[in-house]
Amino acid sequence: MYYTIYQMLWLFLIYSFFGWVGETTLFALRKGHLHNRGFLSLPFSPIYGCGWVLFALFLPELKAVPFYLFLGGMILATGLELFTGIALEHLTGRKWWDYSDQRFQFEGHICLPYALLWGVAALVCLFLTDRMLLTLVSLIPVLAGQVLLAVIYTLLAVDFVVSITTVLHVRLSMRLPQEMSQRMRQFTTRLDNTLTRAVRRRIHSAYPTLNKPQTAAPAEEEAGQGCFAPGLCFAKLATLFFIASFLGAMIEMVFCRITGGTWMSRSSVVWGQFSIVWGLGATLFTAVLYRHRHSSDANVFLLGTVLGGAYEYICSVFTEIVFGTVFWDYSHMPFNLGGRINLLYCFFWGIAAVVWLKHLYPIFSASIERIPLRIGSLVLWVLIGFMVIDIAVTSLALFRYTQRQSAGEAAANPVFQWVDQCFPDERIEHRYPNLSVVPAEVCLGHVRSAKP
Repeated sequence: MYYTIYQMLWLFLIYSFFGWVGETTLFALRKGHLHNRGFLSLPFSPIYGCGWVLFALFLPELKAVPFYLFLGGMILATGLELFTGIALEHLTGRKWWDYSDQRFQFEGHICLPYALLWGVAALVCLFLTDRMLLTLVSLIPVLAGQVLLAVIYTLLAVDFVVSITTVLHVRLSMRLPQEMSQRMRQFTTRLDNTLTRAVRRRIHSAYPTLNKPQTAAPAEEEAGQGCFAPGLCFAKLATLFFIASFLGAMIEMVFCRITGGTWMSRSSVVWGQFSIVWGLGATLFTAVLYRHRHSSDANVFLLGTVLGGAYEYICSVFTEIVFGTVFWDYSHMPFNLGGRINLLYCFFWGIAAVVWLKHLYPIFSASIERIPLRIGSLVLWVLIGFMVIDIAVTSLALFRYTQRQSAGEAAANPVFQWVDQCFPDERIEHRYPNLSVVPAEVCLGHVRSAKP
């Protein structure tokens, strides 16, 4: 099924509303009274809308195999819930929901029963409710629908700003020491106006876990203050991204040499040998599994296999939607899913997770923390700047390559002329030997920018 931007905006709102209704109803059945269970004051829970967006982007081609669709929906939405829970905990120092009392839970952020519900939701959305809701949306006059969308999204933006400001203010007021200056006291008193107090009371009532004591910083992070990248921080993850990106590209080159007899570039970008997929994968594994790095190898392998397979599948769909290109195709291998992933490479992800967390990460982490603070910070930000430029140029080069291959379009401006001169077809094909362009009529393209 294809969706226009107009349709997606409507469905995002509708599913966000349905999610809010479901959570509010469940809370009322448990507590005996109605209460707004959303992060926002308006009757919307955006996490459910975001979950549907993931379903719409990545899962339609799995409708032929409902089990895979169920599994994909479960993994995608549970990953979204995990990411949201971790982000909110880091932002506020509190858990907004806690499944610690449930069996088969992970860090209190996700649990098996709700993961199964997400899988069922994916089946219901793509097989039943999407078509019904799109039929209802089509009954709304287009102009009226566009005006209504503009009004609702404006209100949502204001609501979000007020809510996030309140949350940050609450955290600030909890962290201020007793001996803070009188000027800061006066400032926070003025900030704590009637609206902020009302939103704060609603949020604390909707999420009782916020009243629990603030999460303490890990002892290793406190002990490492003053070094370049103590504990699990942004600098540590960013540095690991560059290390894993380089090592991943090198490993794949050697693997291609051993299995295919030829040296083949496996870099994701046009400058340097960096595999973005490996870099982001290592960062994802580290961030998600860090607290469980001392668990058994079997548990880490299982989590790595599932996470790695889901991650590689998402990367494949993303590049096809954005660039209209296919960077890898496993259709010739047994136990593959749409040519995007296969069982053997999923096992490789599981093995990589064990090797990374159990053996490589401790070595790299200790080495990174020994880097002098100033030198480490300078080199890291230089690399980040370089990578941003590299990715931007790569995107332009691939975009122009796709245009030249599919429509033979000439460069329309000086920037495209420079790209064509520096990155002709021969260079792109040498850099990405497995690259193929997906014809527009068969490209995934679940989201089209067509006018409603």
